[in-house]
This record gives sequence, C-alpha cells and structure tokens, in this order.
Amino acid sequence: MCNKLVIIEKINIPDIHIEKLNAVAKEVIYFKDLPNSDEEIINRINDADAVLLSYTSYINKNILENCKNIKYIGMCCSLYSASSANVDILTASKLGITVKGVRDYGDEGVAEYVIHELVGFLQGYKGYKWDNIGHEITGLKCGVIGLGTSGTLIAKTLKFFKADVSYYSKTRKETLEKEFGFTYKDLNTLCCDSEAIFLALNKNVLLLQKEQFDLMKDKCILFNTSIGPGFDTLALSEWLKNEKHFFFGDTLATIGDKSLWDLPNTFTINRSSGGNTYQAFHRLGDKVLNNIYEYLNSNE
Repeated sequence: MCNKLVIIEKINIPDIHIEKLNAVAKEVIYFKDLPNSDEEIINRINDADAVLLSYTSYINKNILENCKNIKYIGMCCSLYSASSANVDILTASKLGITVKGVRDYGDEGVAEYVIHELVGFLQGYKGYKWDNIGHEITGLKCGVIGLGTSGTLIAKTLKFFKADVSYYSKTRKETLEKEFGFTYKDLNTLCCDSEAIFLALNKNVLLLQKEQFDLMKDKCILFNTSIGPGFDTLALSEWLKNEKHFFFGDTLATIGDKSLWDLPNTFTINRSSGGNTYQAFHRLGDKVLNNIYEYLNSNE
C-alpha cells in the first residue's frame, strides 16, 4: 500500500474509480485545478510516494529531483513512448521511479467520429458534400496509414461498410489481411490510389511529405486522428489550395497550422474524438487502477 497518493490535477476517470484509490493508499489527495508552475507541483507532491496526473501537466527533471519520496507515477492518459510522454521518464528511471501510462481506451470513439464525418460528407447531410450526388461508403477506395489499435479499428469499421480498404504500416499485418481482406500497399501507391486517406499515427511520426500530397487525387479526403499532424504542414497547406482536396481532423492540433481551419475545405469538431465518452472514461479508470495494482503486487 502507498502512504500518500496525490492526484495533481483533474483526471478523466469516474468517481467510482477514484473511491477505489482509498484501498491502495493510506491518504489520497485530489487537486482538481491545474498547477501553474514547477513549484506548485513540487508543493503538491513533495511528500507523496505515488502520483497521478493527466495530459495537461508536465513532471520534469527539476520536479523529480526535488520530490525524494516518489516511487510511482501513474499517467491517466496515453503513453506511447518516452519521447512523447508528459513525464521525464529517463530521469524517473534513473531515480528508481516507476512510470506507467495507458493505451487503447478511446479508439472506439475515434472510429465512430470517422464514420460520422465521412458519411455526412459523402451524403451531404451537413450542407456540404463530396459530389453533386450522394455516395455510400460501399466501394470507396480507403487507405489507412498506421495499423495500430486505432488504425485497425478504423479499417475494420470501413470494411464493415464495404469499403475497399488498403493500408500502409511499418510492418505487414498478414493475419489482418487474411481475416478482413485488407490490402497492403507502399505509401506512395496508397496515396495515389485512395479516394479517402486516414492517418492514425503515433505522436511525432511525420510520414506525408510533398511527394505524397502530389500523388493524391482530386476530391481526395484526408482524415487525421493521429496525436499530432503526421505530415509536413507546409505541404498540406499547398495541397489545400486546391478546393477539391478535403481535410478532416477532430482536434485543432491535427492540422499543424491552425490558420488552415479558416479554409472552406477543412473541417473539425474541435475536440478529441477518443477518450471523451462514458465508456472511455470507465476503460481509462480500469487501466489506471490495474497499473497501480500491478505495481503494488510487484513491490510487495
């Protein structure tokens, strides 16, 4: 059991999960406002041995070195790599601090967002549409770039609606090819062949450059649900000068240059499509608790 667990900011997990934290720590303190400086974070956690945070604060080297009691940090948000984390994992490791994050808790919402926006655009349900006649997803040539959890779910959902689905990934997914009928293509071929392209990449992965944008068809639809742009922003800006090219992203950050949202061929809902539902909050809460349980069990 932890002696003192401090939640340094509001985290998106249900109250029922917060209550269960009382079983893993003698004292639990929950701050629901954002700390505005390193000093404030240090004041909140300097005598804690366990810390939880969301994605809005950053625990850096200075904080870690000034909080000698910390043994465990739980990130209540996605952790894909040390370089993209909002905790200095390298310093934490050197200090013997365990850092755990979560993955794959909001992907269902991402796939639902894609289908909602794609159908609305193809059919013209929102007052703007792809063509002068409505189109189904059936037979649409769709290319998914990045076949991790989110990309795979998007590809499966598109296939359910009878789209022609191809993909590009660092590694072939032959099992998925056989099971769902996905076709592997190299990046340039996928960009050339696809009517709709879906970026589902990890943070700081930039794949699409001017070469790939130049290969895309007129009327090509580009969705970005990655954690960050996933492309060269200047190349995208040039591509969007053709009003027969269309860009969709759930958050403002997905486009790289936020001024591009002023263009008539770019569309955003201005909020994350993953991780903002009742079900996602509960999946997140379960994963956060399981991480703590695993840590405590391994340190008994």
